[in-house]
Amino acid sequence: MRKTVVIDGQGGRLGQLIIEEIKKSGLDDSIYAIGTNGIATSAMMKAGAEYGATGENPVLVACRDADVIIGPIGIISADSLLGEITPDMAVAIGQSKAVKLLLPVSHCNNQIVGVKNLAMTDMVKEAVAKLKEL
Repeated sequence: MRKTVVIDGQGGRLGQLIIEEIKKSGLDDSIYAIGTNGIATSAMMKAGAEYGATGENPVLVACRDADVIIGPIGIISADSLLGEITPDMAVAIGQSKAVKLLLPVSHCNNQIVGVKNLAMTDMVKEAVAKLKEL
């Protein structure tokens, strides 16, 4: 079974949408919801993740053997998500051998040139479609 780690912060809405879409798609992934705060983790757990944890150390541990990591582009940038992503988190995610499906959410000063501006729900659907291809 593939280990898919969904990382999100702040209110966890993006992570929640991702997990809901994975569940709807029928994929048999083992989903780990890793929030940078308790609210984000709670939102993702309500969406149907099998496992959940909060904070820096769970990010470090989950990334070690993840097959896929999904989250906003800010998870690979230290101090993003209003400071919720620590430098160690960004390094652990970036150095993980997992395939990374990063959504170009641009509210944390990360702007991806050449990417079409999609609604969050459309980005989530594209990410899950890519997950199915893996």
